[in-house]
Amino acid sequence: MTLMRCISVISRCATQFRNDRFEGTGLSGYQYAYILNVCRNPGISQEGLAKAIYVNKSNVARQVAKLENNGYIERRMCATNRRITEVYPTQKAYDILPLVCQVLGDWNAYITEGYTDEMREHMINMLQQVMERAMNYVDGREEKDSDSE
Repeated sequence: MTLMRCISVISRCATQFRNDRFEGTGLSGYQYAYILNVCRNPGISQEGLAKAIYVNKSNVARQVAKLENNGYIERRMCATNRRITEVYPTQKAYDILPLVCQVLGDWNAYITEGYTDEMREHMINMLQQVMERAMNYVDGREEKDSDSE
C-alpha cells in the first residue's frame, strides 16, 4: 500500500467519524477546518481561508454558504476593498468550537490507541515533515502563478 493511499483512507474515515459526531448540529465532517479557522481569525477573507486550509476557492465559497445558511458564520464585504469578502464567526460557531476540538481529540486518541507517547510523537514528526513538503509544493505553485499574472 502506498503512503497516499493510507493518508487518503485515513482522511475519509476521519471525515465519517466527524460526520457521525456532528450529527444533528448542521455541521459536516468537512467543515471543522472552517469553524476552527474562522473562530481563530475573525474577518479572514474567503481567499485567506482557502489558503489556510489548502482547498480551492470554489469549495470555500460553497462551504461558507452552507455554514452561513446554518447560522455558523457571517459574510461581510471588506470596508476598504469591496472585492474582498470577510468571514466572521457567529456565537453559534463559538458555541460549537469546544465540540469540534473534542471530536478532533477523540479521533486522534482513537487512531493512536495503544501507541506510546514516543510512538505518537515520532509518527507526528514524520507526518509533519511530509505535510510541510506537500505545503511547500502548493505554496511554491501559488507564488509561481502570482508571478505570471
